[in-house]
This record gives sequence, C-alpha cells and structure tokens, in this order.
Amino acid sequence: MKALTWQGKRSVSVEEVPDPRIQEPTDAIVRITSTGICGSDLHLYEVLGPFMDKGDIIGHEPMGIVEEVGPAVTHITAGDRVVIPFNVSCGHCFMCKQGLQSQCETTQVREYNSGAAFLGYSRLYGSVPGGQAEYLRVPHADYGPIKVPQTGEDERYLYLSDVVPTAWQAVKYAAPPEGGSLAVLGLGPIGQMSARIGRHLGYRVIAVDPVAERRAMAERHGVETMDSAGDVAERLKDLTDGRGPDAVVDAVGMEAHGSHVAGAAHKAVGLLPSPLGRKAMETAGVDKLGALYTAIDAVRRGGTISLSGVYGGMKDPMPMLTLFDKQIQLRMGQCNVRYWTDELLPLVDDPSDPLGVLDLATHRVPLERAPEMYETFQKKEDGCIKVVLKP
Repeated sequence: MKALTWQGKRSVSVEEVPDPRIQEPTDAIVRITSTGICGSDLHLYEVLGPFMDKGDIIGHEPMGIVEEVGPAVTHITAGDRVVIPFNVSCGHCFMCKQGLQSQCETTQVREYNSGAAFLGYSRLYGSVPGGQAEYLRVPHADYGPIKVPQTGEDERYLYLSDVVPTAWQAVKYAAPPEGGSLAVLGLGPIGQMSARIGRHLGYRVIAVDPVAERRAMAERHGVETMDSAGDVAERLKDLTDGRGPDAVVDAVGMEAHGSHVAGAAHKAVGLLPSPLGRKAMETAGVDKLGALYTAIDAVRRGGTISLSGVYGGMKDPMPMLTLFDKQIQLRMGQCNVRYWTDELLPLVDDPSDPLGVLDLATHRVPLERAPEMYETFQKKEDGCIKVVLKP
C-alpha cells in the first residue's frame, strides 16, 4: 500500500510499504477514505524529529471502511464506516474507566513515561503506524472505532478522530461562567473549532491570529477576532472591562511565534543525532512559550487557562509568582476522545451543522500530494487552514 512516511526533518514522502494485517484478536483493518493533517503533525515535521525513525507512517485523524476484524471485535464488522480516535485505548483499565483514555494503562508508553499510545506519533507515543495511508491496522478495535452512518460527507464525521473532541475538551476545561468571555489564541483547526464551540455554548469568543484568512474563517461563525500585533494581553483586557477574559484557550503550543531563543533551541535539537536529541527534549526547556505567556497575562484574576496546543519541553520557565498571585487555574492534556463521543456525535450528525464541520477544510488532495501540503500548511501559504487527504 501507499503511505506517508517520515524521512527526516522537514522531509516526508509517499512510499510503498507492506499492507497491515491482523496481529491481535482485538485488531481491525480499515481502508482509509479520508485522513487529516493535524497541526501537531507539524511538530513531527519540525521539532520532534529525534523521536522519529525513518520510514515511520504518520497521521492520527483517519476514517474509512472496515475491511477485516479480529475475533474479539464484535461492535463493528466488515463494511462498517468508522472514525478512528487518535488515542489507542482499551476501554476497561482504571484510567479509561475514569474517562481518561489518553492515559490508558494498557497502552501507556512507559519507556518515555508517556500516556496512552496514539496513532502515527513518534516513539514518545508508541511508534504506532499512522493513518495517512491507504490502509490502517487499528489496535484495540474492540473499543476505539466510532461507527458512523454510511451516508453523508466524510468531513461531517472525520473530525471526531481529533479536532472536534480536542476543541470540545479545551473549552470544557476552560470552563467560562455562563455567558462569560473566552479568548482563543491561534486559529488553526483546533482554535477554529474551539472558537465555534465557545459560541455554540453561549460564550463571547475573541480569537487571536496573525493570518487574515484564519480570522475571516472564524468571523464567518460569529467569532470576534484580532491580529497578534502589539500587546495582545492589553488589547484583550480593553475588550473585557479591563479585567481580561474569564478563560483562555491556548491552541498554539510549542511553536509559537516570537521566541528567538527557543527557536534556536528547536533548530539545535533538530540537528543533533537522534539519541542526543531525545535526551535534550527529555531534560531541557525548548518550547516557544509566547502564546502561554500571553494567556497568563491576559486571563482575568481567578480565571482559567486551557492548553490544547502541544508542549514538549521538560524545563520550561514559568512565571509562578503571576500564576499564584492571579489565582489562575491551568488545565491541559491530550484529548480523551472516546469520553466525548456520545455528546459530539449528535452535533456533527445534525443537518444544520451547528459546529461548522463542513466549513473547515481548505484543501482536499490525494495522498500523493501530502508532502507538498505539509510544507504549505507549515508556512501558512495559500490560505491553508485544514488539509484532508484522500488515499
């Protein structure tokens, strides 16, 4: 089969690789019909290379048609249309029963002290072959896959794999008061959906992004926007009675603009041989923290910051005096996809499309064009906000 493989820093290519096969009774094989490029995939492309191996299959936002199931899989069968959550979780361990599927004790990657394995995302999360491919082996398919209707556009359901539940969790963790204000930093796919979910839940949403096309998309869904020029925190305070928003979602993460020192650290780590690069990532603070610092400055006293953007540094400097003095609550973590499925499936299945899932993808291309789309997405060119690949 054809699959998108990691070859090195800023280098991915579509290659012929062996077809996946059933290895465990709880496996399924799915023929992929649509699969997204996620903003966090760009971290593999740029920063997390030391944890990648040449030939790794990337991608964690797939859906498709079940081709085959193992004997322990009973809730789906060949011919079913399914979305695959990016978490690889068992559904029956202590953590899964707490609704913390991203911490699944059955698939935790203990070598790196990481949480649950997930699809297509480096040694840190189990080196599980990903979904930017023609076919995918789905581990723990007796629990994970989400069965969806056979009719309707793929994009109505595709984002249940990651984007919609990640954004939903981000807003739920932010927990503004009823009718309160929510700032969203970054209008990539997760920021776009977080802003729309905030509006759907009745909050005043102000989103920040330097790219005009991204702001225009958010504005179509009733979101107030601003660019990132000047002192963003002060501008947000000016819009919220001088106090700052009740809650802030940081949908940017480790590759925020504006930190030249951290940017140099990213480049240096990426140039190290893999074992040395992994050690540097495990023991050093190499995140660009511009978005997080803005969130801390902007949020009102007693407010909440929700981190959905990925961070990877182990020694990042944090303004503890400000966090303590402002009585800020901080929530974060990989999304527990299956925990939110029952709430979200009716929303994406609603013909009125209340979350605007059909207005997110800006580029739909064959799998063969994935390498060029990684570059376009990273550079924010051609109005690129969300890429859907069609194997």
